[in-house]
Amino acid sequence: MSEQGLFDCSPDDTHTQIMRATYEALRKHGYSDLTIQRIGDEFPKSKSLIYQHYDAKDELLVAFLEFLLERLEEDMPIDGEFDDAREHLRTLVDYALPDSFEPEHVDFMEAIEALRGQAPHDDAYREQFAATDDFHRSHVAEVVRAGIDQGVFRDVDPERTADFIVATVHGARNQRATTGTHEPVRAAREELEAYLRTRVFVDDAEESDASAPKE
Repeated sequence: MSEQGLFDCSPDDTHTQIMRATYEALRKHGYSDLTIQRIGDEFPKSKSLIYQHYDAKDELLVAFLEFLLERLEEDMPIDGEFDDAREHLRTLVDYALPDSFEPEHVDFMEAIEALRGQAPHDDAYREQFAATDDFHRSHVAEVVRAGIDQGVFRDVDPERTADFIVATVHGARNQRATTGTHEPVRAAREELEAYLRTRVFVDDAEESDASAPKE
């Protein structure tokens, strides 16, 4: 989902406008330098409206994480959009580990990783990140199950496969955000593609054997 689509709203949608202002301020200032005042600087309406909804920065940021998860669930490609589970899974990997990120996306990833760093010390942050991670794992596991049913994936464990894919993606994106280099993303994508080819996808010979008529 593009930034415009993520925050698409009517002029009267105060909640989404606050979320967009939070996004812009978080991208520009990061977690440690973020304040309600700076969020208000990005908000097109009166700053007092923000204080009417949220008493503190962390309360607003937890609501922001919840907002992102809701939009992610709405935007995630669904099974009905793909005839082949291999295409679906490749699309998810390509989306998460692209050839390059726009500078604005990198800024945002860095800010999100800063928020993730609060999770070990704050139950509210931990619950939101756990929900986000659970959603990713559940979605990937569903794609894997679909691939097994279609006969294009091997009989792998869907949950363990999803755990590995999501952990690899998150680790690569975290390193991209914290090291400033894209190499971890490239390496993770190449290895994930090799993993899918050799451990998950049924190869041409296996597919031919499976479709051959039984004597």
